[in-house]
Amino acid sequence: MTAVEQRFREFKMPDVGEGLTEAEILKWFVAPGDTVTDGQVVCEVETAKAAVELPIPFDGVVHELRFDEGTTVDVGTAIISVDTDPGAGEAAPQAAPAAGEAVAEAPAAAPESEEKEGRQANLVGYGAAPASTKRRPRKPLPSAQRSAPAPSAAAPAPQAPAPAPARPEAAPELNGSGRPARPLAKPPVRKLAKDLGIDLETVTPSGADGIITREDVHAAAEAVQAARETPVAAPATAAQGRERRVPVKGVRKATAQAMVNSAFTAPHVTEFVTVDVTRTMKLVSELKQDPELAGLRVNPLLLVAKALLVAIRRNPDINATWDEGNQEIVYKDYVNLGIAAATPRGLIVPNIKDADAKTLPELASALGELVGTAREGRTSPAEMSGGTITITNVGVFGIDAGTPIINPGESAILAFGAVKLQPWVHKGEVKPRQVTTLALSFDHRLVDGELGSKVLADVAAVLERPKRLITWA
Repeated sequence: MTAVEQRFREFKMPDVGEGLTEAEILKWFVAPGDTVTDGQVVCEVETAKAAVELPIPFDGVVHELRFDEGTTVDVGTAIISVDTDPGAGEAAPQAAPAAGEAVAEAPAAAPESEEKEGRQANLVGYGAAPASTKRRPRKPLPSAQRSAPAPSAAAPAPQAPAPAPARPEAAPELNGSGRPARPLAKPPVRKLAKDLGIDLETVTPSGADGIITREDVHAAAEAVQAARETPVAAPATAAQGRERRVPVKGVRKATAQAMVNSAFTAPHVTEFVTVDVTRTMKLVSELKQDPELAGLRVNPLLLVAKALLVAIRRNPDINATWDEGNQEIVYKDYVNLGIAAATPRGLIVPNIKDADAKTLPELASALGELVGTAREGRTSPAEMSGGTITITNVGVFGIDAGTPIINPGESAILAFGAVKLQPWVHKGEVKPRQVTTLALSFDHRLVDGELGSKVLADVAAVLERPKRLITWA
């Protein structure tokens, strides 16, 4: 490794978890010239699962930020370079210029000598530079009229552009508008124009000395195409100001792909049940006054989560995964309970590890931390991996029910609808009761109708009579 390589170190985009292949740079916390220390957070990135802060593993001064905010970068790509020995750069420029200047002057002298000898080389199809028009190649003179030294002095250069004497492009004549009478372009560019059906006479050159470039030809082709489509494109242009296009990336991109894979891989079955949750809502009010739950998140979702955990304990086969590669069903003796959370960056499903082993206060605490972290966009990839079953609370949006898509790698998802006051037959009389609808989607490859129905019925039974939490748990 050279001294320069040792001095300037690069920090590459790391794999921040779960084998992710790319991440978007959300925000830089440093700028070129800033001093950084080992362990200092230099930027925040968003992976397909979460936003993560990246600490740099060495000291130094920021030399260059390789990518702008909002750029998606592959894992393993250098994103920042750091000068780990900034003091070394102060003396180096004093000695370097002398050698550098000698090197720089050598190529500068070559074109000058070539010009004096009449050896300026032009690619076929290019016009000569203005200074070379005085040296326009002439027809060869008879050998008897040539001076003896002339061939040796001029022979090397004219051989390169052999066709030049016969090509008028070498000294183009100008038309009335000041442009060459014959458009100037390289042979490949001429071929491109021919293939695209573009007349070079109509192309505006952007290259040096009036040369037409490939970009000029493509621009002309696009203009022709746009002109052909003007009648069709007019309505679209009118609507363009009322539409927004946002790139699909990060969490939303990963969620979209996961939902498509799940919907078209696992055969979904969804069952519904409407249940009187008046007693559950009364229990929620009582628990909010319980000193053991003071300061914790106590709401109907907490008791729905507990009811589902009780149902899983009574029907453990629902807590499983279909292993397509090994053609096996993997039954799990633990429950990592996922809670679908809507965030500004999209839908994420963090999970509570070993939720089945937690007491009600512990479950309330874990649920509060999970929701708070998700809303702040600080959920880590580890918190979103390893889920076994999920709850989605669509009721917070006033929705009665739906057909949720199973989170990949899981067997079921429970949708909790809005709780509303409705007329209900209670003890033989129609009374206003608080009612909700539950929907359970399950993978029919490993959960048959009987098992799915039992789980949903048990959840409903607990919510209807929450005292069963004590007798069934």
